[in-house]
Amino acid sequence: MLLSPRAERNWEDLCLVLEEVLEDQSPRQLFALELGSGTGQHVIRFAQKMPFVTWQPSDIKEESRESIMEYIAATHVKNVLQPVHLDASAAWEEWAALSRNSCDIIIAINLLQYSSFKTAQGVFTGSGQLLRQNGLLITYAVYAINGTITPSCNEHLDAELRQMNPEWGLPDVDVLRQLAYGNGLRMERMIEMEEYYKCLIFRKL
Repeated sequence: MLLSPRAERNWEDLCLVLEEVLEDQSPRQLFALELGSGTGQHVIRFAQKMPFVTWQPSDIKEESRESIMEYIAATHVKNVLQPVHLDASAAWEEWAALSRNSCDIIIAINLLQYSSFKTAQGVFTGSGQLLRQNGLLITYAVYAINGTITPSCNEHLDAELRQMNPEWGLPDVDVLRQLAYGNGLRMERMIEMEEYYKCLIFRKL
């Protein structure tokens, strides 16, 4: 199993956000898709805390999918499906055979800053198609706001990301808001998290 120290540090805060935004949904069974699940630590913790949600983890990397399978086996969680290969930059019809209006929640943790703009477009296009009415897209990252990155440590982070891959970098909240609007979603909230991270909550109209 792969282990991410950051995932171990932030899963509780993320879980609190999820529990809050899903509070009025808990009487019914929900279906959630996680994009870029990585090691699998987040989805396992979320599943343990929120048994009313069936979780579909996904990742483009085989080693990540293998790690997720190992976490599922080790923890015996019943509400996490086997991970699927999913490239968020691809057309939504190629998203692991998921059907239109099939998801209540789509979540992307630390995906957007490590992705190209094409992937960001894919996340919002796919979410616009796969989310049910009033469904939620939740993204967690460090962001630029209206083209401005603050404080200086985030400027350094953006530079480091772009050095690793020129297509990477901190996503801009205002650009994401426009992508959401163009795909039938509305940004409802921006929740401040630890170390300048934020959760953005988008709702399908």
